[in-house]
Amino acid sequence: MSEFDANLLNELRIEGQQREPDGGGPPRWLWPVLGGVLVIALLGGAGWWYFMGAATVAVQTATAVAPGAGGAGGAVLQATGYVTARRQATVSTQITGTLTQVLIEEGDHVKSGQVIARLEDSALRASLGVAQANVQAAQAQVAQAQAQLAQAESDARRQTDLVARGMITQQAAEQARTAVASTSALLDARRREVEAARAQLAQAKVNFDYSIVRAPFSGVITVKAAQVGEIVSPLSAGGGFTRTGVGTIVDMDSLEVDVDVNEAYIGQVKPDMPAEAVLGAYPDWKIPAHVIAIVPAADRGKATVKVRVALEQKDARIVPDMGVRVTFLGPKPAVAAQAPRGVLVPAQVIAQRDGHSVVFVVIDGKAVQRAVTPAAQDVGAMKLLPDGVKVGERVVLSPPPSLKDGANVKTNERE
Repeated sequence: MSEFDANLLNELRIEGQQREPDGGGPPRWLWPVLGGVLVIALLGGAGWWYFMGAATVAVQTATAVAPGAGGAGGAVLQATGYVTARRQATVSTQITGTLTQVLIEEGDHVKSGQVIARLEDSALRASLGVAQANVQAAQAQVAQAQAQLAQAESDARRQTDLVARGMITQQAAEQARTAVASTSALLDARRREVEAARAQLAQAKVNFDYSIVRAPFSGVITVKAAQVGEIVSPLSAGGGFTRTGVGTIVDMDSLEVDVDVNEAYIGQVKPDMPAEAVLGAYPDWKIPAHVIAIVPAADRGKATVKVRVALEQKDARIVPDMGVRVTFLGPKPAVAAQAPRGVLVPAQVIAQRDGHSVVFVVIDGKAVQRAVTPAAQDVGAMKLLPDGVKVGERVVLSPPPSLKDGANVKTNERE
């Protein structure tokens, strides 16, 4: 070979740093492609195994046992009325006097016997003091008469002894006995005076107590009718300067409804009849109620009969004079027997495994075997399972003998 040819071959030679590092193997970009193809193949195989290997079963949802019917019947008729209080009082005083304290405001809750107002009581207090002094004076006179009686009895004993010895005349002894009798009568009179003084004291205490106005029962103040400085009297004095009441108390526990029912339909209303009341202020609130009584009197002008209706729920939202619409309901049906416990399933979901009744419940694509004991009674065409299956779970219909616990299944939902 010539020198020219050797130089040409040297120019065509590839140096070591210019060669591929893998020694001339497959390109590097080919490996990720091969890996992706392998993953897709594996997933496809797993999917084929799952769908081709899983059995297709029909399933149905377990249902709850239907509760028995109850409650009141349908509406018979409707009527309108108002909330009223059966226990309501405008509290006044027993005597005429000037108010020095008024201890209530509208909306206040008061207890029975609570002081709500006071009258000017200086004259009554003075009369009470005089009565107490008279009692003390009468008691002192009784003590004085008792001492006099003791002295008279002692003198009589001495006079009797002297008469027995002949030292004084019989007349002196008789006079001593007369003194004992008169002193005893005086003592008895003093005791009667004490009783009279005590009676006067009791009367003075009653009069003094009339200056204090107390709540006759527990309730809520709805009206404050007088102010401090005004004159209050149990009787109207006329002229508008004298108040006849301090305030109005309503017992909220006594609230009920008075409705006017057209006399043409009153025959449909019976005592203790169930009803439903709806306040005009709260149209979405239905209050259970019942008929208390039918008032035996008709309104000639309106051709209606009043019916008293009791509210079975008490609430602060219910206040007197609110408008109410009452729906009278039909009689309540007989109370149905309590619904049995458990779920209802078709009879064909129950299979036999090793001599035991079982069902298969589908959970996350797997058939889960559960032991069950069907109830003795059937509910129509359905079987009652007290335990083992919950409401809403899907159970396999007619499970094949090859179906095992934990097997993969595909479901075909049945109505």
